[in-house]
Amino acid sequence: RRIFTTFPGSADKTSSPLSARKRTASPTKMLASRSVKLSQLCRVGRVSPVRCLNSSPGDRQKMVTEKQIEPEMQEARPAAVQTETMLDIGSRQIFSSDNDMFREHVRRFMREKLAPLQSEFDKTGEPTRSIWEQMGELGLLGVSTPAEVGGVGGTFIDEAIVAEEMSYAMCSSPAMAVHSTIVMPYLTHYGTKEQQDKYIPAMTAGKCIGSIGMTEPDAGSDLQGIRTSAKRDGSDWIINGSKIYITNGWLTDCCVVVAKTKPDAKRAAHGVSLFLVDADTPGFHKGRKLQKLGLKGQDTAELFFEDLRVPASALLGKENAGFYQLMEQLPQERLIIGVHSIAHCEAMFEETRTWVKQRKAFGRHVSDLQTVQHKLAELKTAIAVCRAFIDQCMQLHDQGRLCGEMASMAKYYSTELENKVAGDCLQLHGGWGFMWETNIAKSYANARVQTIYGGSNEIMKELIARNIVKG
Repeated sequence: RRIFTTFPGSADKTSSPLSARKRTASPTKMLASRSVKLSQLCRVGRVSPVRCLNSSPGDRQKMVTEKQIEPEMQEARPAAVQTETMLDIGSRQIFSSDNDMFREHVRRFMREKLAPLQSEFDKTGEPTRSIWEQMGELGLLGVSTPAEVGGVGGTFIDEAIVAEEMSYAMCSSPAMAVHSTIVMPYLTHYGTKEQQDKYIPAMTAGKCIGSIGMTEPDAGSDLQGIRTSAKRDGSDWIINGSKIYITNGWLTDCCVVVAKTKPDAKRAAHGVSLFLVDADTPGFHKGRKLQKLGLKGQDTAELFFEDLRVPASALLGKENAGFYQLMEQLPQERLIIGVHSIAHCEAMFEETRTWVKQRKAFGRHVSDLQTVQHKLAELKTAIAVCRAFIDQCMQLHDQGRLCGEMASMAKYYSTELENKVAGDCLQLHGGWGFMWETNIAKSYANARVQTIYGGSNEIMKELIARNIVKG
């Protein structure tokens, strides 16, 4: 898929928002460019040419990252805190010039097209289907999903850029991360070819909106406590139960439903399976669109399944292996929450810095007050520390080496920081920060749920502590 194109509705269908050189860039070409750099390493003897030619793309990536590359061959990039603002393009060592080109493209769309629509989405409680499709046309959905199965074919780093730019533009709708970073990987890793062919290209195009039905009224962070059941009836499955707080639930076209398939299993985790359920299946009912404290532009809904019949081909992955499939994918879910959170921290900080430098009190700018300066220093330092850790996690995950413990740390620490930054930045805005029309007020409300979903932060601490005290 070409990832650089004109915006839908643009008068000039042949030109691009970027230069002619940048116009040719796509995730596929970015990956090809990285292969060229790898071949250069082979020629200078830092990576074995035989190993390069006889290994898979994933192994070749590991060879580069595991070898010590000479400093002069690395692209010198400043840390985010060393640039004029923490949002500047061209910083952070985990990115390349190819990533910067992609980020420019994403940033323009987020700021010029998506941000102005957020108020409308907040009022209606949902994004439009057309914005999903526009994101699909621009290659902003399914970015890290392999091209062979219908995705864009980029890396997790590429997909993280889309998440960061949404946060930088203060855009919370549509819920891209749930669709692209959480739902689509289940199809990539566990779907049959038929399932992948049916859903992934449509999801990448934004024509099929994905959701995942885990949470129930009596089962949140404790996934083993779910009650939704799926019972065999011949070769079919009959699903009964309900889900709540389902992001993308109101507009969803396909929901990955978590259900019990072996109620008599010795352990609850041994009797859970995943199913791909189309929203137009008889027995699939969407309840009310839930009114939330924050993230008002995301459609969050109740889902009900009443004698819902699905064929055997709807089973996603192995029967009774659903809990383990969930556990395998949760680290990425928690990391993408962390990616959003730290980017949101950076955006709130920069917005607040601009405000205090403009706002006057006691005959001088608020930024001239020492108490304000010290608070900004505290915030910037905390954000810089968290940014370094999140970038490390992103790099490890891109190499397939991120562990669940670090993912839990990333989610826990970044979301706690996000709430602190939101509160402190709102305080620095004074009464104006309490007005809903301001970005900081919305940010304060939106940040609150981050410590709750994706596994509450109390659960994250439990997971982190296991490795500390075991043995």
